[in-house]
Amino acid sequence: MEGIDFSSAEHRKVVIIGTGPAGLTAALYSARANMSPLVIQGPEPGGQLITTTDVENYPGFPDGIMGPEMMQKFEAQAERFGAELQWGTVTSVDFSVRPFRMVVDEEKAITANAVIISTGASAQYLGLENESRLLGKGVSACATCDGAFFREQDIAIVGGGDTAMEEALFLTRFGSKVYVIHRRDEFRASKIMQERVLKHPKVEVLWNTTVEDVLGGEFVEGLLIKDVKTNETKELPVQGFFVAIGHKPNTSIFADFIDRDETGYIKTKPDSTYTNVEGVFACGDAQDHVYRQAITAAGTGCMAAIDAERWLTDQED
Repeated sequence: MEGIDFSSAEHRKVVIIGTGPAGLTAALYSARANMSPLVIQGPEPGGQLITTTDVENYPGFPDGIMGPEMMQKFEAQAERFGAELQWGTVTSVDFSVRPFRMVVDEEKAITANAVIISTGASAQYLGLENESRLLGKGVSACATCDGAFFREQDIAIVGGGDTAMEEALFLTRFGSKVYVIHRRDEFRASKIMQERVLKHPKVEVLWNTTVEDVLGGEFVEGLLIKDVKTNETKELPVQGFFVAIGHKPNTSIFADFIDRDETGYIKTKPDSTYTNVEGVFACGDAQDHVYRQAITAAGTGCMAAIDAERWLTDQED
């Protein structure tokens, strides 16, 4: 933060860092509580739902809704009650002083009495060009979100941990065949999860195999896979491809102030969104490594706004 002048910084009662269902729900609730929140939207306004096509598991949309359209509705509802959304990314913070200090895009100074962190998490992908091109068109990082779109179709999932095992088993509810692709000759998942996957009649494990490319024009039509021992490549016809190699929470800029677990998820106090710093709250996928759903993110966004309102009221008293 060297060189940033905070004497004339823009000051707000509440600043929400990040959008998505958590941040925008926090904005809605804090705006309705007359806290006039400022939302710094981050590099991907709307979060992971921006890359999701049909959302069919969010209550209130019986016919489903496109992810980007849903986020636009969230934004409009928050703005209706007075929330202000600003483009930009918070690039540094100082939570050791009050009011809390933040710098947006390495130049704009902002201070706040309370801060709600809703920076989310980013799914890790393999980095293949066609993987990103076909994201939402057969490529997904969330079986719970998208598995139902592949009823009676062939599906592949890559990964070897407990999450990959859980998602593979979930996908067997819909797919006619589920290929589990793993680059080694053994999983790192717990034994009980491995046994469930290996015994399932719909699952076929492709050991010592990597995914070299995702095939398809408008939608996924297959994968180009390689045997790492023989270097032989072949095409695997599938209609769905799920990546389960982990998520990375977008929390690194808070590391000097906020307690996180070994993988970077923010730790919050039981049954609340309070962090270890009084006046700083966390919600959504930045602190949830278990559920990672739009509905649960929205729920914790509501909690964060209520926690922040009550905390600010206590400070004023």
